[in-house]
Parts: sequence; C-alpha cells; structure tokens
Amino acid sequence: MTATQTATGTGSKSWVVALVLSFFVGVLGIHRFYVGKIGTGVLMLITFGGFGLWALIDFIMIAVGKFTDKQGLALAR
Repeated sequence: MTATQTATGTGSKSWVVALVLSFFVGVLGIHRFYVGKIGTGVLMLITFGGFGLWALIDFIMIAVGKFTDKQGLALAR
C-alpha cells in the first residue's frame, strides 16, 4: 500500500474539496488540477470548461462519486 492510497482503494484527494472547487470555479478546471489531471485542466481552462457543458458533467460526476483522481482512485469521502 502506498502513501497516497488507503486500504479501501480511495485516493488522498478529498471529495468535498473537489465538489466545492467544481461548483465555484469549475469552468476554469481547477478541480482537475486539484486531482492531478493537469492536461485536461489546461484544456478546461482554455475552453472555459467546454463552454460550461464539460464543467457541468464533471460536477455531476463528482457529486455522485464517479470522479477519480489521476491514478484512477476514487476521491476520499
């Protein structure tokens, strides 16, 4: 088990922090930078969250618990 992984298979990034970042600055992709997805974060920054649609989809995915970090681990609740 690594330092960034807990026994339940979740990552070290907080679900609540990702949800709040997505809600307030989702169109800038800050939540993607937070979970380590730098490439798609830059893309969201350039396209203003895919003109809002991509940001909305990410917000919904985070809210229902289907969003993962860079390593593919679920966000810690």
